[in-house]
Amino acid sequence: MSTASPLLAEPAEKPTVSKSKPAAPASTPRVTAETLAAKQRDISVSEFFAKNRHLLGFDNPRKALLTTVKEAVDNSLDACEEAGILPDITVVIEDLQPDRPASAKVSRYRITVVDNGPGIVRKQVENVFGRLLFGSKFHRLKMSRGQQGIGISAAGMYGLITTGKPMLIQTRPSAMKPAHHIELAMNTKTNRAEVTVDEETDDFPLARLRDLPQARELTPDFLSHSAFPTGTSVTIELEGKYQRGRGSVDEFLELTAIANPHAKITLVRPTRVTDDEDDAPLLKKKKSEPSTSVEGSSPTAPSTASQDSTTPDHTIITNDLGPCVVFPRAVNQLPPETKEIQPHPRGVELGTLLQMVKDFEAAEKSATLYTFLQEKFCRISPQTASEFCQKIGLTSRTKVSDVEPAQIEKLFKEFQDSKLAPPPTDCLAPIGVQQLLKGMFKGVRAEFYAASSREASVYRGRPFLIETAIAFGGELPADDSARVIRFANRVPLLFQQSACSSFKAVTETNWRNYDLQQPRGAAPVGPLVIMIHMASVWVPFTSESKEAIADYDEIRKEMKLALMECGRKLGSYLRKRLKMRREAERRDVFERYIGEITKAVSAINNADAKKLYEALTIQAKKATAIADLQLNDEGKALKDEDPADQEGVLILDSASTSASTSGGADKELAAITGQTKAQRAMLAVVGQSDDDEDSKKGQGKLLDVATIKRSESKPARKSTKPSAKPAKPPAPSAGKPASPSESAKPAKPKMRLVNGKLVPAEDGPKLF
Repeated sequence: MSTASPLLAEPAEKPTVSKSKPAAPASTPRVTAETLAAKQRDISVSEFFAKNRHLLGFDNPRKALLTTVKEAVDNSLDACEEAGILPDITVVIEDLQPDRPASAKVSRYRITVVDNGPGIVRKQVENVFGRLLFGSKFHRLKMSRGQQGIGISAAGMYGLITTGKPMLIQTRPSAMKPAHHIELAMNTKTNRAEVTVDEETDDFPLARLRDLPQARELTPDFLSHSAFPTGTSVTIELEGKYQRGRGSVDEFLELTAIANPHAKITLVRPTRVTDDEDDAPLLKKKKSEPSTSVEGSSPTAPSTASQDSTTPDHTIITNDLGPCVVFPRAVNQLPPETKEIQPHPRGVELGTLLQMVKDFEAAEKSATLYTFLQEKFCRISPQTASEFCQKIGLTSRTKVSDVEPAQIEKLFKEFQDSKLAPPPTDCLAPIGVQQLLKGMFKGVRAEFYAASSREASVYRGRPFLIETAIAFGGELPADDSARVIRFANRVPLLFQQSACSSFKAVTETNWRNYDLQQPRGAAPVGPLVIMIHMASVWVPFTSESKEAIADYDEIRKEMKLALMECGRKLGSYLRKRLKMRREAERRDVFERYIGEITKAVSAINNADAKKLYEALTIQAKKATAIADLQLNDEGKALKDEDPADQEGVLILDSASTSASTSGGADKELAAITGQTKAQRAMLAVVGQSDDDEDSKKGQGKLLDVATIKRSESKPARKSTKPSAKPAKPPAPSAGKPASPSESAKPAKPKMRLVNGKLVPAEDGPKLF
């Protein structure tokens, strides 16, 4: 019993322990649906992006500064182009904490972007700069840089969060009136702007910007009132980091200048600049590099004969002055004006079609389905609209209000099965082949430039167009991977390269077919810059920060086809250039032994050594004439053509030697010998006997052939058997010149010098 007592006592202890636990208070209210509903409230879009600002491109201080400049410059370019004004944009970055310690990772900057656009009317300033998701570009199908109406207002919101300073906006819609000076801050709770200062001023652009020490090297008309009669100036203070190199403001503006050669962009850098990263932009300009050069004085000037609206102006290059940099205007022509189009029937989805019918019914209650199809869609003619109505069991007079959802769904299926023309392309404004060449030459120092522009294609019923350009050789690094620069509606894409459809198209293209090295699944290796531009009414970005293009099969296919077109031009050029190099090396071998041959032949027949050397040199040039050729865009030899007249290619003179074709060598030889090509073909090298008297009689002279004419009879067949001693030719009669037929007959077989001895010239390896 003593051993069982502990086991019996154990259950008695458990209730005692449970009684010691604190009991739950009976007064705690239970969560009900009503209490949950009381906690729910609306979330403002500005409040959402204030907490998730990384979605808009404000991931880190350096990227935040770049995103602010990017959004302001994009808005300026769009405004100037829509108003028909050649853009003149100035970006000023002021460092407000230049005395910060070296260990500081961020600093406070004041960014000001000034343009010469049409300005903004006063009543729209609060909406444009103080509200997210407000704009005029979201609902229209027309190519533009901005699409969502978030960018510049989000930049002001970021500046307000990090520094507490409001945005400063100056806008002058009319040159005859003063500018509006407005300071506003966004209320993230309501997504509305709160104006703190509203006044008029004549200080536009701001005079203090012209007095900055960094701007002393600029021209006197920098930010003058005459250069900016109208326009808009935006100033934002924020915490950021300015550092030159890859993914910097400098690179963004450099690429923007390439894709927008019609724009002039000036960048004023802050007084304190962080060192460049190892991965630098396309070019490292020298401070002493001139902005213009005299035609023909630069060794890298392209081989252009004249300058016109379609010829790249090689005197326009980027001018880096150190504290500031000027990207000059390369063309004085604006991009073609775009037109807004309606959705394509095959590009809408069923839910969108239902909503379009409801909206059209609310706007026009008595409208018919026939009218709806013609007004709200493109590529639907009156006949096609009638056919659609009949296919779904309705007539052309059926009102939209009488159409049932089932009939709309049937109409949607007819849209997918119909064969309609693709949407119109006048809504797009591509850069163009010649403008691509001008932009690439302005920003990249290479020796070969090629560009191509595809025909417009369609994805999800939306038209798009792909353009590509490449630059090869020159000052580009030869051992690095090719640089891929991506654009969407003329805007550079600097981040998320591996996720972009453009980069995937580059890696999937087989560059080995064009004589380039390419690791598996990577970009080609060599001195190459690849540019890809997508123009569309709606670019499918992967995120709100607009840093990469979504990978649609239709888009990637067009990109690969455009890259292959440029690759074929480059491959042809590289193969011809390699052949030219080999022929040049072959000529060097010829010229190395021509002197020795001249001495030997002159010692044998007392021929003029100078004339003999010149004749042999001409023959060497003729045999290697390809080394002197110039190539066109297809890699073919140029005769009387000018590289500037070729479509899609620009080749610099430094990449090739002086032009000389085989025909030029024939003319030069004919001028020296006095013989035509047919006559020279009849000549034979006359071997000399060991008798010195034969040499004195003038037999066997190589160049004295002025009296030799074409023989009327066929020349005798050469003997293949070597003779002990060649027979002497018959001497001409005294006082009587030899007839052409007698002079043309060779008296001796051809001889050649081998190891100091004359042997018969048999068929075999010869000099030429």
